[in-house]
Amino acid sequence: MLAETDKHAERPPKQLQYASFDLHTLTPHMGAEIHGLDLSQPLDEDQSRDLDTAFRNWMVLVFRDQELSRDQHKAFGRRFGKLHSHPMHKVGLRGDDPEILPVVTTADSAYAAGDGWHTDVTCDEIPPLGSILYMSETPESGGGDTLFANMALAYELLSDPMKDFLAGLTAVHDGAKPYVGAYKSTPPEGGYPRSEHPVVTRHPESGDRILYVNSGFTTHICGLSPRESRSLLEMLFEHIGSTPRIHCRMMWAPKTMTLWDNRCTQHHAVWDYYPHSRRGERVSVCGEERPQA
Repeated sequence: MLAETDKHAERPPKQLQYASFDLHTLTPHMGAEIHGLDLSQPLDEDQSRDLDTAFRNWMVLVFRDQELSRDQHKAFGRRFGKLHSHPMHKVGLRGDDPEILPVVTTADSAYAAGDGWHTDVTCDEIPPLGSILYMSETPESGGGDTLFANMALAYELLSDPMKDFLAGLTAVHDGAKPYVGAYKSTPPEGGYPRSEHPVVTRHPESGDRILYVNSGFTTHICGLSPRESRSLLEMLFEHIGSTPRIHCRMMWAPKTMTLWDNRCTQHHAVWDYYPHSRRGERVSVCGEERPQA
C-alpha cells in the first residue's frame, strides 16, 4: 500500500501557465484566481479553451473586479450549459428570476444560506454541474469567506478498507432536510426533490472517485440500519469538515465572481459577520447526467 504522502505522486501536475490569462493558485490541490479576463464580454476560442482546462484542473475559479449585469452573469453561466432553477423558487422564496438565486444575509436574517458543508441541490435527480456566485456587498467588518472542500482528495485520504466498504453503497439526498428542516419553508405541491445517489461517484471528465455525501442533503445510507447509517455519515461528515488538508478558503470582495465544480466539491459559507450584511446572486448550471459510481 502507498503511504498517504505518496498517494498523490502519480497524479499528473496541474496546469499553471495559460496563454490567455494569469492564474494564481489558492492551494496546491484546489482553487485559483484568474486575472486578465473580462467576463462581461464573450470569450474568444483561446480564452474558452484555457478556461475549461483551468476549471477541470482547479475546480474553484475566482475572478476579481468584474463589472457584470444580471444578463452578463447569466450569459457567462450559459457557456457551460442550461441554467438551473432552484427548488425553492417554486415556493416564491428565491426572487423573481428562476435563473438567479439571491444570496443575502443581514442582521434580520434567521439563517445564512449555505452555513454548513454541502454540495448544491444534491436532492435533484441530476444535481447542478456547477455554480457561479457574484458578490455585490461584503461585510464591512470582514468575514463572510467561503470554504471549499476537494471531495476527490477527501476520498483518497480514506483507508482502503473504508473505500471497499463504501463501494456500491447508495444514499438518499432529500431537499426537505435543508429547505423545511433548516429554512422552515412550506414545501411545494408534491414536496421537494428527493433522490438516491452513489456514496462514491466518478467525475465524468477526470474520472476521479468522489466522496458524494454531504451534511446539507444526505439523510441516510440505504441498506444500513438507522444506527449504522447515522454513525457512518457522522464519521464521513467529520472527515470532510475537520480535515484542513482538503480545504481552501476564498475571501470575498465586492465585484468578485467565483465558479465551482459542484460534481467534486463541497462548500461552507461562513456566517461570522453578524450584524453586518453580505449580498450576492448565484447562477447554477444544469448537470448532464445522474451521478455515476
